[in-house]
Amino acid sequence: MARRSPLWLATPSRFAELKPRRAQFVLLGVVSLLLACFLALVVHDPLPGSTNGNAAEGHTDVALYEAIIDGVRYGGDYYTVAADALRAGGYPLRPFMTFRLPALAMVEAHLPRAVTIALLWALAVGVGFAWARRVAPALPRAAPRVVALLLLCDSMLAFVQPELLAFHEIWAAQFVALSLALREPGRWIESVALATIALLIRETAALYVLTMAGFAWIEGERREAIGWAMALAVFAAALAAHAAAVGGVTGPLDPVSAGWLGLQGFGLFVKSVTVSTGLTMFPQWFAALTVGLSLVGWASWDSPVALRALTIFGLYAIAISLFARLDTFYWGLMVAPVLLVGLVFAPDGLRDLIAAALDRRRVRVQIVGR
Repeated sequence: MARRSPLWLATPSRFAELKPRRAQFVLLGVVSLLLACFLALVVHDPLPGSTNGNAAEGHTDVALYEAIIDGVRYGGDYYTVAADALRAGGYPLRPFMTFRLPALAMVEAHLPRAVTIALLWALAVGVGFAWARRVAPALPRAAPRVVALLLLCDSMLAFVQPELLAFHEIWAAQFVALSLALREPGRWIESVALATIALLIRETAALYVLTMAGFAWIEGERREAIGWAMALAVFAAALAAHAAAVGGVTGPLDPVSAGWLGLQGFGLFVKSVTVSTGLTMFPQWFAALTVGLSLVGWASWDSPVALRALTIFGLYAIAISLFARLDTFYWGLMVAPVLLVGLVFAPDGLRDLIAAALDRRRVRVQIVGR
C-alpha cells in the first residue's frame, strides 16, 4: 500500500502501517466502540444539581461543600463541620470515604472568593496553554490547531464556572490534565508534584497516578516510577489520617452509603463526559458519537502521551462503568478537560485505518525454471 500524506497531522497516524488483516480487526473494534457509545441514550439522566441519592430533597453536593467551607471559614473544625453538614443534608456518613479530603475546603475557607476564582481561571489557562503547546508539533497547519483549541475550550467549559468552585473534581481533574501535559521523558518531577496535589483533593486521581507509575516501570524509568510511588505513599498517609479523623466524629448509628457498585455500564461513562463538557448543548446521539470519535482520535495519534491519555481514559471508563451511580456521574469530570481534543486526530486515523483494511493487493511469487 502506497504511503498517503497525512491530512492534518505532521506524521502518519498510528494506523498507517497496519497490515490488512490487523486493520480489519481494529476497524471492527472502532465500529463496536462507536456503537457502544450509543448506550448513553438508554442511561437515565443524572440526578439534577449533582444531588446525592441518599440526600434529603433539595440538597445538592455543591451546596454541601459550600456549607462546609463556610463552617470552616467561621472557625469550625473541618470534620465536625462536615459531619454536621452531612447529617443535616441526609447524606451517609459511613464509610469514611463519604467525607471528602479536607485540603480543598481548608484552602478555600482561608481565601477570599475572588482570589479562589482567579486561581481557578489561572489553572484553566495553564491547562489550556500546556495542552496547546503539547499538540502543536503534531498539527503543523493553522486550521487543525484552531480546531484543537476550540475542542479544548469545549472540554473546559465546566472548569471555569465560579458556581462550581467547591466541587473537588473541578480542581483535581485540571491538576491531572496539567500533570499529563507536562510529563516528558526525563522530566517528571513537576508532573508528580501536580498529581500529588490532585490526590490530596480527590482520591479518584489515584487511578491516574497508578497508570503513570505503571508506564514508568514498563519503560524502565525506575526513578520516575519511584517518584509516582512516593506520591501514592503521601496519599496513603493522608488517607489513613483522614479515616482516623472521620472515625472520631461518626458512630455506629450514622447512615451507611449505598455503595459504589453502580454497574451502569459504558453508557454512563459516555453520558458523564457529555454532561461534563460543552457537548451537553448538543443532541445526545451527536454527543455520544463525538465522545467515541474523540477516543478513536487519541488512539490514532502516534505519540507516547496519546497512549498514556488513551489508557487513562479507558481505565476511568471501566471504573465509571462498574462503580459509578447516576448521582456520581461527575466522576467523568476527571477525564473531561482534554478528552475532546482527540477529535482533531480522528480524520487521519480513520482514513488510514479504512484504507489499510480495504487494501486487497496480493503479492505474487513466480518461480521461473531454468
